[in-house]
Amino acid sequence: MGNSFGKLFKITTFGESHGKALGAIVEGCPAGLVLDEEKIRLEMQRRKPGQSKITTQRKEEDEFEILSGVFDGKTTGTPIGIVIQNSDQKSKDYSHISDKFRPSHADYTYFEKYGIRDYRGGGRSSARETAARVAAGAIAKQFLGAKGISIQAFVSQVGDLILEKSYTELNLDLAEENIVRCPDPELAEQMISLIDTVRHDRDTIGGVVTCVIRNTPPGLGEPVFDRLHAELGKAMLSINAVKGFEYGSGFEGVKMRGSQHNDTFVNDAGQIHTLTNHSGGIQGGISNGEDIYFRVAFKPVATIMQDQESLNEAGETVTVSGKGRHDPCVVPRAVPIVEAMAALVIADYFLLSKSNKLNQI
Repeated sequence: MGNSFGKLFKITTFGESHGKALGAIVEGCPAGLVLDEEKIRLEMQRRKPGQSKITTQRKEEDEFEILSGVFDGKTTGTPIGIVIQNSDQKSKDYSHISDKFRPSHADYTYFEKYGIRDYRGGGRSSARETAARVAAGAIAKQFLGAKGISIQAFVSQVGDLILEKSYTELNLDLAEENIVRCPDPELAEQMISLIDTVRHDRDTIGGVVTCVIRNTPPGLGEPVFDRLHAELGKAMLSINAVKGFEYGSGFEGVKMRGSQHNDTFVNDAGQIHTLTNHSGGIQGGISNGEDIYFRVAFKPVATIMQDQESLNEAGETVTVSGKGRHDPCVVPRAVPIVEAMAALVIADYFLLSKSNKLNQI
């Protein structure tokens, strides 16, 4: 249980950080989609470790192999199997914590739940698992792209460095022009400098990823427990290190009055739009056709290169020493993960929407 996501466009992931391989089974992708493997590879490269000085130095090329569900470059409608081999595990880096609970990690909770845990890099609880999500999400992105739907995420905050501009004022393509993935070049340099300083201090720092989904048709979302924003929230909160999710005006909206916050409908050449978009493209849990935008908060990475006091499995006080290769700030590599999970949600709800009207069945 707990390793599958989605209803019609559904994925199941498997594998551990230091196991032989990771992978995903993608079910429900319609037949006939021309699948560009190079686009999948690009998404994997954006997430892979060792890509810059401000990411973990673990070296994984994250090459993948499609085992099933694709023939002559097109999806067949049957389950798509993807496998990603692990090649740069250094399990000995974790032998010193084989019976110790690292602060703010899943060591203790996994041990209590299962009575056994894979301590090598965190096993199944490691963010390495997200490689499989990105591979699956890359397929969802191609499916949505064929429908004109685009998804772009970017880093909007590192520590107390905040991108104050609205996404509508920015060229989001610039996010891929720097290693921190912030579309404001000047702020990006400050973010990189801060992360580098934190790395040299043998510490970590958190940040925020903002995501924008454009050209989503109105009508996506299911009442009442499967509202579109609820599913997006679940998707984002399932990502390692995520501590918060807000969409539209979010928490800032509480400072406004209803007369300021309401999005007025207008008829624009026969198309219904809203003058403002405090709703974040979702009303009543259903998409209204405007841009969907949300923010995802990531905590500082729990592994720090410092000694910390903790407990072992016997309840004895021990010292946990920071070893291994870890990100000083997770958000640059989290950008494609956020995009992947958003794509999986929208693809799933796009397919579900086709069963809502009799003339679409």
